[in-house]
Amino acid sequence: MASKSFQFAIELKDLFVTLPSRAGPVQILRGVNLAIQEGEAVAVVGPSGSGKTTLMMVTAGLERASSGEVIVAGEELGGLDEDQLALLRARNVGIVFQSFHLVPSMTALENVALPLEFLGDGDPFGRAANALASVGLARREDHFPAQLSGGEQQRVAMARALAPDPKIILADEPTGNLDGRTGTQVMDLLFDLKARTGATLVLITHDQDLARRCGRVLHMNDGRIEDEVPRARSRRKLAAKV
Repeated sequence: MASKSFQFAIELKDLFVTLPSRAGPVQILRGVNLAIQEGEAVAVVGPSGSGKTTLMMVTAGLERASSGEVIVAGEELGGLDEDQLALLRARNVGIVFQSFHLVPSMTALENVALPLEFLGDGDPFGRAANALASVGLARREDHFPAQLSGGEQQRVAMARALAPDPKIILADEPTGNLDGRTGTQVMDLLFDLKARTGATLVLITHDQDLARRCGRVLHMNDGRIEDEVPRARSRRKLAAKV
């Protein structure tokens, strides 16, 4: 069966997220509107606490919006229960976190096979092996996370995110725990895999060079998208923004 195609991979409409605190309600996102077309690469930059990670978590269905609409791969997330959200993520969204989030008691192969098993894939370990090979870890299948370097762990996390062939990749500071050289290698690999699969990429980063590799750069501040910088303008504007 052919996969559905949508003009927008992600649509956020008048999105608010408000969380309780001892001092009263705190608005994390304040009326965000955003449309990302299929196949785009979009960077989200801004100071710590500006709402970048919350934006990604709501887009992934890992946090709930207080109001507004979140539409991912044609599905409005507000009407989905937790099981439906988990299935939508497994089918459509690959997530790469800064902290890897690998299961320490599982080998690299088992970690990558995990989402494929959840989807009922007929050959989860075969596909997981192929995914690890695509990130240069064919010889590390039987190693546990503690036996891998930080860069290798992030590549396992990337293989796990991409093994189900997601339409959308969400990456939250994926090089934040890596040294400069290793981070560059990991991001080269991520952009190469994105180009080969045609997936939509949303990248949260403080790294100006990484942001410039995306087709659009969105600058967030105080829960709002303040500015949008097309690639042609990003080189001269980002230095003052990030």
